[in-house]
Amino acid sequence: EASCSNGKGFSVQAQNESIETIEHYSSSAFNVTVYANKSIGSATTNDLSQNALITTTEKAFSLANLTARDQFNGLADANLMAQKPMDLKLYHPWQLDIHQAQTMSLECEQAALDADSKVKNTEGANVATYENRTVYANSHGFVGLKESTGHTISCTAIAAENGSMEMDYDYTTAMNANDLLDHKEIGKKAGLKACAHLGARKIKTQKAKVLFGPRQAKSLIGHLTAAIGGTSQYRKASFLLDAMDQVICPDFINIKEEPHLESAFGSAYFDAEGVKTKPRVLVDKGMLTGYLLSSYSARRLNLSNTGNAGGYHNLVVEPTAESGLEDIVKSMGTGLMVTSLIGYGVNIVNGDYSRGATGFWIENGEIQYPVSEITIAGNLKNMLRNIVLVGKDLNSESSIVCGSILLDDLMVAGY
Repeated sequence: EASCSNGKGFSVQAQNESIETIEHYSSSAFNVTVYANKSIGSATTNDLSQNALITTTEKAFSLANLTARDQFNGLADANLMAQKPMDLKLYHPWQLDIHQAQTMSLECEQAALDADSKVKNTEGANVATYENRTVYANSHGFVGLKESTGHTISCTAIAAENGSMEMDYDYTTAMNANDLLDHKEIGKKAGLKACAHLGARKIKTQKAKVLFGPRQAKSLIGHLTAAIGGTSQYRKASFLLDAMDQVICPDFINIKEEPHLESAFGSAYFDAEGVKTKPRVLVDKGMLTGYLLSSYSARRLNLSNTGNAGGYHNLVVEPTAESGLEDIVKSMGTGLMVTSLIGYGVNIVNGDYSRGATGFWIENGEIQYPVSEITIAGNLKNMLRNIVLVGKDLNSESSIVCGSILLDDLMVAGY
C-alpha cells in the first residue's frame, strides 16, 4: 500500500496592534508499506522524484525482510474496499490573500482590546488556512483521493484588575470559510471571557455536579474512544476492556459514528486502509455495541474490521435535553461549570481521572463567581455512568460532535 500527500497554507499573527508573523507552509510526503510473508516494512520520503520513490520502496522491502513475522499483518480484505467514491464536500479553498488576513487579524485583536477597559493586552490574534490532498492505493487495485481544507480564526486576551490577571481565548474553525464566525466577534468574546474570570477564587473540596461546556465535553468522549480502540483492547490497556455489549452509560445515551456528513472534519468514505466507512451506532441506550477496529486489531481480537484504521469518523453524541448551556445552568442547582481543563492526568488503563480546571461556581441556578486552582477527580467508568444529560448546543468544530455534558457526584478539590 502507498500514499502520497501534499498540503499548503498560511497563517498571520497580529499582536500589540501590529503584524508579528506571517507563515507560509508547504509539505509533501510519500509513504509505502510492504507486506512480505507476514512481515512488514514501511518507509517515507518527502522527495517525490522518481529515484527517491524507487529508493524508498526498496527500503520498505529491505525492512520487511528484517522484521519479525506476525500472522495478523496484511492488507485489509479486498471485499471491504470502498468501491464507489463519494463527494463529501470537504474541499473549500478560502479565497483570502495575505493582506486581507492581516487586516482580519488586526481587527480581531482590536475587538478584544475594545471589549472592555479591563482587557490590557493580548497574546495575539491568528488567521490561518490550509488545504491538503492525499491519494491512497493498495495492491487490491483500490485508489482513493481525499481533498480537504481547514480555516481558523483565534484570539487570546489578557484582562487585569486590582492586581488580578486572567487570560482566556476564543476561536472558530471550519472546513468552509463561510461557516466561520465573524473575526471581530471572536476577538470580542475572547476579551469578555478573560474579564469574566477576574477575581477567581478557590472553593472547598467537595463532591458536586460538574457541567462541561461543549468544547470540554468532547474530551470525555475522546477518552471513551481511546478506551474502545482496537489497540487498547488487544493490549489489554483499557478501563473498558472486553466491555462489548455491556452498559457503560445511562440508558438515555446514544453515540453514533457518521462518516458521511458533508463538510465535517471527520468525514471520509474510506479509512486509512481503503476500507469503506459506514454509519453505525457505538453506544445504544447506554450499551457499548462495538469497538474501533483496523484490519490488524480486528484480526488480533477475532472480530470484524469496522473501517476505523486511522481513527473514528464523526462521533455524534445525541442530545438528551432540549436545552443549551445557559438553561442547563439554571436547572442544575449548585455545582461547577468548567470552562477550561489543564494538564492530562488521565489513565486510560484504569480510568483514573484528575485534571486541573477553571470555571464558575453555580448556586441556585445562577453564576456566583469565577473559580480557579481546582482539580476535578474521579474514575471515567463512574463518570460515564453519572452523566445526567447532554445538551442540544452541539459543537461541530472537530470530529466529535457533542453538546454540554452534566455529570453528577464528581470530586472537586480546592482547599
